Amino acid sequence: MTFFKNLVRDEQGATAIEYGLIAALIAVAAITAMSSLGSTLDATFSNVDTEMQAGTTTP
Repeated sequence: MTFFKNLVRDEQGATAIEYGLIAALIAVAAITAMSSLGSTLDATFSNVDTEMQAGTTTP
């Protein structure tokens, strides 16, 4: 019976789960931010490429 009482009082597992959830949330936020930034950079480099192509063909 004391084993179960000690198991219920033990909070180390709950703390580890909380840290894991926090790490997962940070990872999701970072992936979302990087994805958005990647799309913006892709559009910017496409615009630069288009302008450079137009600049080399125009005398």
